Amino acid sequence: MTPQPLLARYAEGLFWMARYLERVENLARLIDVTQSFESAGREAEAWYALVRINADEEDFARRGGAATPEAVKRFYLLDADNPTSIPGSMEAARTNARTLRPLISTEMWKGLNQFHRAVMAIAPADLEGDSLSRLCARLKEGIQAHTGITEGTLFRDQGWHFYALGRLIERADQTTRLLDIKYHLLVPAGHEERRLAELTQWGGVLRAAAGYHAFRRVSGASFGAADVVGFLLADGSFPRSVLLSLEEIDRHLTLLRTRYGLRGIARALERAEEMRAALEARTAERIIAEGLHEFLDGLQRDLIQLAAEIGTAFFRDWRPLAAA
Repeated sequence: MTPQPLLARYAEGLFWMARYLERVENLARLIDVTQSFESAGREAEAWYALVRINADEEDFARRGGAATPEAVKRFYLLDADNPTSIPGSMEAARTNARTLRPLISTEMWKGLNQFHRAVMAIAPADLEGDSLSRLCARLKEGIQAHTGITEGTLFRDQGWHFYALGRLIERADQTTRLLDIKYHLLVPAGHEERRLAELTQWGGVLRAAAGYHAFRRVSGASFGAADVVGFLLADGSFPRSVLLSLEEIDRHLTLLRTRYGLRGIARALERAEEMRAALEARTAERIIAEGLHEFLDGLQRDLIQLAAEIGTAFFRDWRPLAAA
């Protein structure tokens, strides 16, 4: 049977629906871990790190947000007008899903609607104490349920590959942002009495990436910053590592070119391969010595350009932040 062409608006909708939903889960993980591992006396610094991870400093300040835990929680869990918040991302995902009704399964559509209602019903009381941990668990479970339904029901044509590309680009980007800001907060200061606290905090970083137990399978009992950096950036078996995301991006782009004959893939493929080579050519120790922030910042810029190259080649109108 000859594959049917995929409309550009459907490719774009699938790409962005996947990105927004991945963003919801990642932010829920960050919020949960921030609450669990905030240090006494440094609560404001820990919570404001979420604003920095998302590069939301200007928007947060413009909305009158003070750098307090309460303000940051409201900004990301209640403010539907904030496009990087959980309600804002969920609303954008549902808007895209509505345009995709001819493509997505009934189960996907129903599940997204139910989850959308749950997200929009988040109340101020849900942001306090143990209620916040339970809320984050529900958010993560909601996205995981969507992922399971999608894996089991979404047709494996061109649309599947654009959906996967959106999810993988967002996942790689969020991993670099988590590692960047948390590294600067937690990099060891050389004091032996802080060693246990630092290991606990690095465990929090790994939990934020859903990688704590996987990391312990490949690391020794004593580990440091370079071990965590290397695992999150370049472990070829960890699903949320930047390297594995890039390998999967390469695979989906290649299939779009070879199986469906889509033109315009070459530049995106070249960039993905260059990013993989940059990761594989450096040890974590070398990356840290040469400047971890600069390396991660370069990865983030490359991911923005990778998404822009995909969007320019296949979508109707590529607008989001490509020039930035």
